[in-house]
Amino acid sequence: MRPTKPPTSDLSSIYAFLSAIPVFASLPANELQSICARIETEHYQTGVTVAVQNKTVVEKVLIIRQGSLELFFEKDGRKTLRGILEQGDLFGGISLLMNSGISVRTVTVREDVTLYAIPGDLFLETCKQYDGFNTYFVETFHDLMLDKSYASFFQEGQVIAFLSGILPFSFLPDHELETISKKLALVHYAKGTLLFVQGSSMVDHLYIIQKGAVERYIEENGAKNLRGMLGEGDIYGGISMLINNGISVRTVFVSENTYFYILPKDSFLRLCRDYDNFSEYFTDTFGKRMIDRSYAAIIKSNTGPAEEASQFFNLPVETIYHANLLFCEAHTPIQEAAASMSRQGCSSIFVKSTGGDFTGVVTDNDLRKKVIARGFDITKPVSDIMSSPLHTIPANAMVSEALLEMMDTNLKHLAVTDAHGKVVGVVTNSDILSAQEQSPFFIIREITAASTIDEIIRKQKRIPRLIHNMINSGAKSRLVTKLITKISDAILNKLIRFAMEKLGPAPCEFAFMVLGSEGRMEQTLKTDQDNAIIYTDMDGPDAETGKDYFLKLGEQVCSWLDQAGYAFCKGNVMAQNPKWCQPISTWKSYFKSWIRVSTGKDLLEAAIFFDFRGAYGDMGLVNELRLYLFETLTGWSRFFRDLAANALGFKPPIGFFRNFVVESKGEHRHKFNIKNAMTPIVDFARINALHHNIADTNTQERIYQLHLKKILNQNEYDELNQAYNYLMQQRLLCQINQIEKGKTPENYINPKKLSRIEQTLLKEIFKRIEGVQTRLNLDFTGGI
Repeated sequence: MRPTKPPTSDLSSIYAFLSAIPVFASLPANELQSICARIETEHYQTGVTVAVQNKTVVEKVLIIRQGSLELFFEKDGRKTLRGILEQGDLFGGISLLMNSGISVRTVTVREDVTLYAIPGDLFLETCKQYDGFNTYFVETFHDLMLDKSYASFFQEGQVIAFLSGILPFSFLPDHELETISKKLALVHYAKGTLLFVQGSSMVDHLYIIQKGAVERYIEENGAKNLRGMLGEGDIYGGISMLINNGISVRTVFVSENTYFYILPKDSFLRLCRDYDNFSEYFTDTFGKRMIDRSYAAIIKSNTGPAEEASQFFNLPVETIYHANLLFCEAHTPIQEAAASMSRQGCSSIFVKSTGGDFTGVVTDNDLRKKVIARGFDITKPVSDIMSSPLHTIPANAMVSEALLEMMDTNLKHLAVTDAHGKVVGVVTNSDILSAQEQSPFFIIREITAASTIDEIIRKQKRIPRLIHNMINSGAKSRLVTKLITKISDAILNKLIRFAMEKLGPAPCEFAFMVLGSEGRMEQTLKTDQDNAIIYTDMDGPDAETGKDYFLKLGEQVCSWLDQAGYAFCKGNVMAQNPKWCQPISTWKSYFKSWIRVSTGKDLLEAAIFFDFRGAYGDMGLVNELRLYLFETLTGWSRFFRDLAANALGFKPPIGFFRNFVVESKGEHRHKFNIKNAMTPIVDFARINALHHNIADTNTQERIYQLHLKKILNQNEYDELNQAYNYLMQQRLLCQINQIEKGKTPENYINPKKLSRIEQTLLKEIFKRIEGVQTRLNLDFTGGI
């Protein structure tokens, strides 16, 4: 199925169709017309699964034009709470609004269906702007929740989705998540609660933070050491129950109103007995922490924490503070200062003395309590009501330190100082709370707002630290690589816009494509450029003009990417190479040649082109090329045989006696290349995706789609997905360690420097990769 844009002539009929649906009829005519202009048409045949309960990410709202869908909850292999959607009915709105964009129910095609698809971002924006539109979906959801069965399934699904997104629960199979979701209880502790006391409190549950924050620390001689903050998705209690006889190894203080999912000790211990990956998450983290001598010295006979500090609270204050400081003179009337705050939309204004130093601050709270509540004279100088002396925090201090300072002083605003003690900005509790949820995306927003190449280069250099914090927080490798790719995409988009401002508008529609790891959305910290340009065919003199324009565009963008840290491709697979800057007809001839004429050796070099993805421009061209690819692949078994034969050339680094195969000499002596070790999984996913017409390019998404198509059973899918996750995580850690040492990131790992558990897990993964290659051999080469 390929989404298509309806012809312009059809927009009036779409408008008439939507106008007959009450929820859309409530919108202004111009808004409805805007929605119609962005609608795409999709067609599905009977029996196709459109969405899977608690798994499928919903990115659009579907409106049934013709045909019908069936939706239901799946329970023990049975369909329950079944419903039918017919002409004019909608799917996806509740999932987007109420379930974080994850499908609430499974949806299948009951009879061949034609759908109008509205992009999810447009739907959510419409809900924000029009209360009546939003209310329709909210009330529909509330009506559904009155059905206790529906409410039970929905809440269970939310718990499962929550657990499946955090370590180590992501190691568990779906049926186990369903089982333990029934064992969990949701409890609330108010801010200020002392939850556990180190060395004396009994821990008889695993505590999983659903919302809120707690502080944990080791107490020694009246001082708090190894302080850390835990936020949403973080866990406490595992090590205490596993290794310390149920006695809390740290003091835990609830720093804001917090909700926990708590899992009984017997259920937790059963999971540890039944699933090695689950228990090793706690014991292996503990082992790594014990390597740190200062940590071992502090806890002495006690044991260490299983969880890493929240990535956000380990970031420096300089990543979130406001540099545009609003200030006034000490003699400024209160009314004038308040008017300035209102105009600028600021919640505080800093006060300067005659000598030019900042001496205090006035906040919204000061105006309410000291002026409005008391009827204080608003013509008096602002210095009469300011809070002084000024509380400050260094820009290089951790966000956790800023939060603790606010808690200790009961303040919501801190002045931020530079290395010389000069006030350079302000950080507020609102900054911390909002940034806690969105911190990984700060850098993307900054890149989008950048006005120079130098700004982009500076932002790009912050990526390694950001990624390190994410991994330490237990983020899945898929999330990490996706974030790296999103940052790369943001940089690419900005550079293309800069280039087009310099060169002028494009002479025709085009798309900037990314290939290889970026095309698969699997970029790491060691990456070079693999990109290309595709544009509409042009005739006569226009063809030469277009070719010249796009080649200049490619040269400029590739040059800037190199400056921003994305090295030139050694194989010259870049848009600045005339060979890879071509009209769509040429690209089609390339793919046809690769599929029908090329040798196996040729395909080794061309493999990255089969992972192409549009990053900027007209995605219609990219979709047209992909459709042509699938059409051309039909019936050409030799192509798949050659691809598989190439893939079998990459062997996992494990010997006959289950020992690691490492380099015997050179700069990588005693190491193996983990990127090469992952290649068989990437190849397996790519070959099968092409063979089964799966448009996704991401390796893990390809594996998931193969599972949905029953090419992989549940166990095979779980093993392959977890193997890829673990290898990618080790690869990223390897690169970060190199960067922290001031070296260029690499993909080589010395297995002797890994823990026993890590070595064992790698050997098991490599053993399974051998099984994957055996299957590839049988499926596509006949076992030759």
